[in-house]
Amino acid sequence: MAVVSERPSRPRTARSYYWMVLPALVLFFLFHTVPVLQGIYYSLTDYTGYGAYKFIGLKNYLNLFQDEKVWHSYVFTFQFALVSTVLANVIALAIALGLNARIKFRTAIRGVFFVPNILAILIVGYIFNYLFSNSLPYLGKQLGVDWLAGSVLADPDHAWLGIVVVAVWQAVAFNVIIYLTGLQTIPAELYEAATVDGAGPWQRFRAITLPLIAPFLTINMVLSLKNFLQVFDQIVALTGGGPGTSTQSVSFLIYTNGFQGGEYAYQTANAVVYFAVIVLVSIVQLRILQRREVSN
Repeated sequence: MAVVSERPSRPRTARSYYWMVLPALVLFFLFHTVPVLQGIYYSLTDYTGYGAYKFIGLKNYLNLFQDEKVWHSYVFTFQFALVSTVLANVIALAIALGLNARIKFRTAIRGVFFVPNILAILIVGYIFNYLFSNSLPYLGKQLGVDWLAGSVLADPDHAWLGIVVVAVWQAVAFNVIIYLTGLQTIPAELYEAATVDGAGPWQRFRAITLPLIAPFLTINMVLSLKNFLQVFDQIVALTGGGPGTSTQSVSFLIYTNGFQGGEYAYQTANAVVYFAVIVLVSIVQLRILQRREVSN
């Protein structure tokens, strides 16, 4: 008598997982994937945001590489992002090292340092705008400090530094939490053994702390650079892209010219290119930092 093997039935619990994921998948497809595909299609047309349009192929993409305004926005954005990423991580790591020490009111101080991360970016930007435009110039005049007597936001050469200050001040809060998490994974015995061997603070930091928090450094560096490359709200609140076009980031240029300047399809092509640039930069940065983790 032949034995008939029964096909194992799929567990009912496995099916429930699919049903839980399906609604999120549908929503993601409708509100993310579809708009992205639609945007790519519009980037191949001469659509201005209203009225009729026609298909023009890759013309928008070719024009991007000949547009000085677009090139300037890319240079400014990367300049801002690189400086802000380095500053935010250096400051955050220094603060995290201090907050990880055995100090009084450590928990309360950690909460205070996290406050900037939960504040609305636009509100913070408008507050700093008032400080840069009114409070600091008034203080500079009273103290007789000429370089502080004028608003830094009105200087085409230095306005970007005001944006850096605000962006870094707010980004440090999140980075501190990540670094604190990494520091708390390091066994105290390693520091005690290094101290017994005569290692100083800098030697302990270089030989123990930095290698063991390398994965957390990678996370912060990649996320920081990605977020700073998308800078938008701080520019809206502080400079509006000015003076002139000196602080126009790529995101700000895409928004203003795309929705207000009649360049909807052209700036959509810019957005597609910039999306690819951010993905490429993030992947390269991640690979380089992960290799350093292995070497350490």
